[in-house]
Amino acid sequence: NMEYIALKGIVNALIFSVIGVVVLIISYYIIEKITPENTWKEIVQNKNTALAIVFAALIIGISLIISAAIHG
Repeated sequence: NMEYIALKGIVNALIFSVIGVVVLIISYYIIEKITPENTWKEIVQNKNTALAIVFAALIIGISLIISAAIHG
């Protein structure tokens, strides 16, 4: 019975982790489509540090929202 409870917790954690990562990736693509230019190309090829910082902040913010939504 205890093994079932521990296994259930692990399975729930894995499911919510996968859902969180998928939602984060989807939200990144939505932000990528909203912005006027290809941000990944701008960050990597043109080494735009300011844009990289803004995108990092967006990703962290979205991750915190997803985490709070999953945690309850």
